[in-house]
Amino acid sequence: MQLATFLLGFLLFANIALAFTIIFLERKNVSSTWAWLMVLFFIPILGFFLYLLFGRKLSKHIFTWDTKSRLGVEREVQKQIEILKQDKLPYKQEILKEYKDLYFLHLKHNDAIYSQNNDVVLFTDGNEKFNALIEDLEQAEDHIHMLYYIIRHDRLGNKIANVLIKKAQEGVNVRFLYDDMGSRSLSRSYIRRLEAAGINVGAFFPPKIPKLNFKINFRNHRKLAIIDGKIGYIGGFNIGDEYLGESEKFGYWRDTHLRVTGDAVKTMQTRFILDWNQASRNHIGYDERYFIGGDKGDAGMQIVSSGPDQEWEQIKYGYIKMILNAKEYVYLQTPYFIPDESLMDALRIAALSGVKIKLMIPNKPDHIFVYWATLSYIGKLLNEGAEVYLYQNGFLHAKTIVVDGKISSVGTANIDVRSFRLNFEVNAFVYDITLAKKLEEAFERDVLLSTQMTKHLYEQRSLGIKFKESISRLLSPIL
Repeated sequence: MQLATFLLGFLLFANIALAFTIIFLERKNVSSTWAWLMVLFFIPILGFFLYLLFGRKLSKHIFTWDTKSRLGVEREVQKQIEILKQDKLPYKQEILKEYKDLYFLHLKHNDAIYSQNNDVVLFTDGNEKFNALIEDLEQAEDHIHMLYYIIRHDRLGNKIANVLIKKAQEGVNVRFLYDDMGSRSLSRSYIRRLEAAGINVGAFFPPKIPKLNFKINFRNHRKLAIIDGKIGYIGGFNIGDEYLGESEKFGYWRDTHLRVTGDAVKTMQTRFILDWNQASRNHIGYDERYFIGGDKGDAGMQIVSSGPDQEWEQIKYGYIKMILNAKEYVYLQTPYFIPDESLMDALRIAALSGVKIKLMIPNKPDHIFVYWATLSYIGKLLNEGAEVYLYQNGFLHAKTIVVDGKISSVGTANIDVRSFRLNFEVNAFVYDITLAKKLEEAFERDVLLSTQMTKHLYEQRSLGIKFKESISRLLSPIL
């Protein structure tokens, strides 16, 4: 009895100490701080353990690469900044000159070098994306670098593994990086099979005890594939049969992915190497063969990364800047819509300024609390005249923004706190009229497969639904 009393007292004391730490030492976002204090106050013991799982901060500067300077990244960034300041940047698409402030933002705070010699292929279907990826993998001659948040040991996962093993046996240097939490169901036999073929395999933030990973936050949500330093893939598709539309739960999987050739691939390669060197003991050093790039087209592009190791929320800032630059319309697709106040204000200001705002979210939830929280936020947009669509043809997982048929963003970042502050993400910000038009057309096709949530329908929600939304919204800063 005395022991139980002692343990209870210790946990309550730890709870108070933790609350003190959150308020005075960690300096979290205000909404997140209040959410955690409520959890600790109302469920003091369970809340303590929940904080250990979800709430801890990450130490800064976890990504290091001693030879990065040999790429001349800092030098090229400063050069481009000066060119932009002097308004001397030559534009392949002159109409995009008006977005130099967006280029500047990503250069200044993300070292996102701007290139405009890229060719971009758009995929909105998993079968098309993976057919193209496998074809490129089969043509690899020097190296293959792959990073995915989720990899399944299923038909597609085995198909990818077979190709990688074949290429490794042919002498191609293959590196395969996955997130340990996202791919927690990946079998050890799958990994051993790759390693036996000479493939270098790395896991991002693995646990000390296999299969007991309590690091719920700070996951590597990026999806990248780089082949021979010439071809890069970036977007929302993970590796698994469900992403081919073969899931009984979700049905068709609607996502967006890009195949890139050109100098933007160099920046994608840099991102992969930084992530790889964090996760693996077999570090990658500088080698020119990794940074071939090319001159394939006239699409402008910046590869922008964000994560909890950085002070700035770079991808979110890019979203806000795009929205505030809009003159005609903003089309958004996201599986989770839990914006913070700054992004919501940007959307409302744009709508009040006469910009047409169209938001599309899935009608099927994969995380029920996140789904209810998403629904709680769309009311304000409807009040300002925005159009909201619920995608009905399966599950919408695309993370895209298109502005005025000129610029767009495609990548891994959802519009929620987890993507903006807790996960490691990467997006391609693309300055290309052709791609913007294709994304606009894809959005309009999806509208035909959606139902519109009108202001009238939204106001007819039952008290039960409103209650679920309110609770989920209250917890959204820590979801």
